[in-house]
Amino acid sequence: MWQKQNERESVPPAPIKPPPPTIPSALAPTPREVSTPAPRSGGERPTHISKTLFLKGSITGSEDLYVDGKLEGAVELPNNSITVGANGHVQANVSAREVIILGKLNGNVTAADRVEIRAQGALTGDVSAARISIEDGAFFKGGIDIRKGGAASAKA
Repeated sequence: MWQKQNERESVPPAPIKPPPPTIPSALAPTPREVSTPAPRSGGERPTHISKTLFLKGSITGSEDLYVDGKLEGAVELPNNSITVGANGHVQANVSAREVIILGKLNGNVTAADRVEIRAQGALTGDVSAARISIEDGAFFKGGIDIRKGGAASAKA
């Protein structure tokens, strides 16, 4: 019953670590679909104006723009696209290669390629573009001028 001191000082066995828990595939979190459009130029993400920001002035540049906040003034992105997010409120004249509207835009729009107004979007102003798409449920008030652009004449 009693052991000598030398026998008690032997090396204890290493503790056994339990394997990490595995999550069944039915319970594993699945990636959510994000409504933000995929970047189209050079694999870069668009510049994002979040819904808590308010900008007043002119924006010019050479990268895509995603507006989820408020913007007043003018936007010129001749070779890039602008997307007005679902929370976006833009009061500006917009000139871009491509304009996608999920929120509200008040102002005239000039697009080298296309203008797209999604179901929850609203556009009040005149449109000048090679192509326009207005989904069911979208709001549009203004005039439309369809003109031949570089992309339209190349396909013809």
